[in-house]
Amino acid sequence: MEEKDIDALYGEVGGILTDEQKKRGVLIHALQQIQREHNYLPEDKLKGLSKKLGVPLADIYSTASFYKHFYFKPRGRNIVCVCTGTACHVRGASKVLRKVEEEFGVKEGETTSDMSMTLETVGCVGCCGLAPIVTINDEVMGEVDPAKIDGIIGRVKSGDMIKGRG
Repeated sequence: MEEKDIDALYGEVGGILTDEQKKRGVLIHALQQIQREHNYLPEDKLKGLSKKLGVPLADIYSTASFYKHFYFKPRGRNIVCVCTGTACHVRGASKVLRKVEEEFGVKEGETTSDMSMTLETVGCVGCCGLAPIVTINDEVMGEVDPAKIDGIIGRVKSGDMIKGRG
């Protein structure tokens, strides 16, 4: 990001901010853009950002690692997330999770070798009345039982679930 771009972004407020504050102020937005483009934060892109903004690489890693939604490892084209909150747990989320792990040969937090899927868990999706819940990318599926999980797995394997991922 060039100095003019940063000044334009801040408008009148830019006149009272130091150059250092302006550069640090765009850091989160730059990290979000990099992750949108690559589905994670590649080290070479972070090094380039460090040079471009004049912000130490350690500070960039410190900032990015503070937020749970930034990732430093490549992620799959589909993000399958099993809710393990109380309602989902009571209604069989652990069985759903085990089935997905077995079917794809990955554990929670891992990505398939072909990069087609990353498996994650979340403490609560907020749809407790539909427990157990599985999300794939931005799609929420409720009342996931053994028959339904087989259909979901089939859709992921066929690539039918990919929404806006490269």
